Amino acid sequence: MKEELNKWQIIWKFNREGMKYKTKPAKIEAVEYTGENGTEILRFMFPDIENDAEAFDETIKTLEGEMHASKGDFIIKGLKGEFYPCKPDIFHLKYEKV
Repeated sequence: MKEELNKWQIIWKFNREGMKYKTKPAKIEAVEYTGENGTEILRFMFPDIENDAEAFDETIKTLEGEMHASKGDFIIKGLKGEFYPCKPDIFHLKYEKV
């Protein structure tokens, strides 16, 4: 006898089986934040900055709002020129040096 699925079982099955994606290959730029390289981070994010810019306050304005960067995080320049912090474990799972 053929199994009858209710509405929620169909939705769950579709979400589980029909919504899988993989990341497209893309090169990104990133700098690891060491806690001591605030000037490097600011120059990475704002190449035209004129002074030494030692006042990196670990807050990054992203497309989703403000995010805090912690020591060890990678500051990534996204595909549209946006910046955001990424935890090192996620960064190393997703990216490799070219």
